[in-house]
Formats: sequence, structure tokens, C-alpha cells
Amino acid sequence: MTVNPRLLEPAGGTASGSAHPGEPVRKAGPRWSSNVWMNFALRRAGGLLLSLFLLVVVTFMMVPLIPGDPARAIAGTDASPETLARLRAQMGLDDPLPVRFLDYVAGLARFDLGNSFRFNDAVADIVATKLPYTAQLAFMAIAVVLLVAVPAGMAVGVLSRGGRRRWLDLAFGNVAGFLASLPGYVTATLLVVVFAIMLPIFPAGGADSLSALVLPTLALAIGPTCAVARVVRQETGAVLEQDYMRTARGRRIPPVRLYLRHALPNLLTSTLTLTGLILASLLGGAIIIETVFNYPGLGSEIIQAIIYRDYPLIQGIILVVGLIATLLNLLVDVVLGIIDPRTLGAKSHG
Repeated sequence: MTVNPRLLEPAGGTASGSAHPGEPVRKAGPRWSSNVWMNFALRRAGGLLLSLFLLVVVTFMMVPLIPGDPARAIAGTDASPETLARLRAQMGLDDPLPVRFLDYVAGLARFDLGNSFRFNDAVADIVATKLPYTAQLAFMAIAVVLLVAVPAGMAVGVLSRGGRRRWLDLAFGNVAGFLASLPGYVTATLLVVVFAIMLPIFPAGGADSLSALVLPTLALAIGPTCAVARVVRQETGAVLEQDYMRTARGRRIPPVRLYLRHALPNLLTSTLTLTGLILASLLGGAIIIETVFNYPGLGSEIIQAIIYRDYPLIQGIILVVGLIATLLNLLVDVVLGIIDPRTLGAKSHG
């Protein structure tokens, strides 16, 4: 954990900056080092390229393994063999798998995701139309996670510090653990039953108004909020037992300044790391939640694409979601490097 040196500096420190007379004076190393950031950039660039390569391979290979004939799914069960053969030729399904893979990679190099088998429209256009809905839902959910989980976890950690209010700690841990373990579609179904059927407060589906976003956002955010809150509570308890926090309390620093200025920054590293992983998973979770609420995002689109064996559309949606998740993880690493340079792999300087 990062320690505030001003809190640990003795009142009678020497002018040389050494805490004890006779201790050799060490010059403080630079907080920012271009070499450290360059090494970090090279490592992350290599990891990003490897992730993109694996993503391309996986998205290509997983789709041909889906059982069924896309030509028959599109033309119908009564289609003649000639019609099916013509459709397969148009879709390129008769080409060998290596040829299809090379065509797929060549299209990606031109930023071309291909055309939908079902609609005969560019996959990029379909994804661009649906992605804003899914992204809006995911980012609203992550906002709820951060605005609720961090204050709630810190509050419980502060109130139960040193074994105080044991009942609160146990109740919080059990309730948060239960809610975090519920699958998203179960939470979504319960919310619909309670708040759309029994108590008709919010719409059960659609995206016609802001109120229609409430239930899908809650369904997507409740589990991650509880998971992050439990981590924040544990980290808060650990931070409050650090020597520098005892020193700060001994100096009677006001509680708001004590917790917000000295405790909160030390929680950000672990919290942001977990939040970055959750944000990436929320994009995938949103696809499932959208089907429950009939939300017009990528969720309903990929379900229909799977039913009709629309290979290019399936590949395009999975590829775009995977790429966004990869970039989000990279962004979190950069933010963590700015907040705590030790995460870049640099040695700590005195």
C-alpha cells in the first residue's frame, strides 16, 4: 500500500531529509521514468497483439463448429438442393477452411467484417447500430457499481474496524455474497416479476424511455456491485490497520480528510483492477440481460444470428466485444500506472 511520507515524518526530522541522525541520505528517485513507461508500453503492445491474434483465431474457429447449415436456416426446410448449393457458394461455405480464414483476415485488415448472411448488409453497419445500446447499458451499470460499491464497502469497513459491530460485518458479507453469486438472468427475472408485474413501476422491456433502462441496469449492476463492495470492505479494513493510518488518527485528522485523502487512494489499485475486469465482463453480461428485457442491443442480434447460423454477424459481434474488453483492460492498466507507478514494474524509490 502507498504510504503518505508526511504522516510518518518525525516532527524533529533532520534538515537532510533523513528520519534518523547518521542514516545515509538517499535522493528521492523520479516518480515518473520514461524508460519505465517505454518498457510498459512495449510489454502491453506485445500482449495486445497476442490477444488480438487469439481473438481473431477464436472468433473464426468457433463459428464453423456451430452445428447446422446456415443456407438451410436462411432458405428454409423446403428449399431445393439447387437453391441450397447456390446459397452456400454465395456465402463461401464451399471453400476450404484455410482459404476462408485468409479471406477473413484479409477483410479485417481492410476493416471489413463482411456481410450478414441473413440481411445481406454490412456487419459493421449492423454492429454500429446496436453497439451504442449495449455500451450505454454497460457503462450505466459500471457507474452504479462505482457509486454504490466503493462508499458502501468503505462505510462498512470503517464502522466494523477493529472487530466493532461484528453483526454488521457478517450481515454485509452474507447478503453481498448471496447477491453476487446470483446469475444475471435470475436477477433480471426477479426484478421483472417484482417491479414490472407485481409492482408495475418500471417497464418490463424496450428502450423507449429512461425508465426502461432502470431494471436492465440494476440486473446488470447488482452482482458486480456486491462483489466490488466486498473487496473494498476487506481492503478498507487492511488499510485502516496500517501504521500511517494510526499515526493520522493520533494527530486527530478530521474523518472526512482521513478517509478520503489517505484511505481512499490506497483502495484504488485493487478496486480499479477488479472494476476493469468487471467492466469487460459487463459487455458480455449485457448481451444476456438484453434478451430478458427485449433490449435492442447486441444481445438480441447475436441470438438471432446464432439461430440463423449467420456466421459473419456472429464473428463480428464477438470480435468487437472482445476488442473493446481488451482495450478496456489496457486503459485500466494505464490508469493504475498513473495512480501507482509500482504497477508498471518499476522499483520503488526511497
